Amino acid sequence: MKAIIIEDEKLAAERLENLITEIDSTIRIEAILPSVKEAVGWLATNNPDLIFLDIQLADGLSFSIFEKVEVRAPIIFTTAYDQYAIKAFKHNSVDYLLKPVRKNELQAAIEKMKRLSVPKIFDFESLLKTYIGKEVDYKKRFLIQYGQKIKKIETEEIAFFFALEKNVFLTTYQNNTYPVDFSLDKLMEILDPENFFRINRKIIISFNSIKSMTPFSRSRIKIELNPTPPKDVESLVSIERSAAFKKWLDK
Repeated sequence: MKAIIIEDEKLAAERLENLITEIDSTIRIEAILPSVKEAVGWLATNNPDLIFLDIQLADGLSFSIFEKVEVRAPIIFTTAYDQYAIKAFKHNSVDYLLKPVRKNELQAAIEKMKRLSVPKIFDFESLLKTYIGKEVDYKKRFLIQYGQKIKKIETEEIAFFFALEKNVFLTTYQNNTYPVDFSLDKLMEILDPENFFRINRKIIISFNSIKSMTPFSRSRIKIELNPTPPKDVESLVSIERSAAFKKWLDK
């Protein structure tokens, strides 16, 4: 069985490939594709038997792949999106797995795919109407409660979000910092990916907060932000996110 992985995080893709091989050695991973553009190019001339698909890619939502190229293969979604988004299209997929993907859940999804009559379960036109034809409503503002006060902060005022000691905070361009009730994973679902990028496990930066960039060891990038993050939060692009970060900058 020929399969492909569409995933923009290198470590996540490698881990998924290893799990698939452990579960079923007859599944051959033909390609690991990190972007909508590369996936469309590959699928235009190839027909896999199975696709493992992330939703949020470096250059946009993976649903746009179906708008550009015909896809007949069954799909197992591997995503950080929570269930409210998944329910709308679950009937179009074999299964969905929330990250981090667990081996037993992946095995169950693969076994389910083998049992199903694939041509009868897919309706990509419905999937496109649900997502591609609908403008994504990214978060425009945050209501912050501190002490006895509530403050409204527009998303465009925010320089970066960071995690510190199990809490998450936002910092504005005026260098004011406030706690927020979202994890960094959740923030990446609700923020516009055109304007925000998670450079490592601890910080999400806005494009306009970048003051300067310098090459660092092992192909990483050191970023000087304005304002400056706390000393315990390093503004260094992680190895696994470097390629996607460069693509994000070059849109």
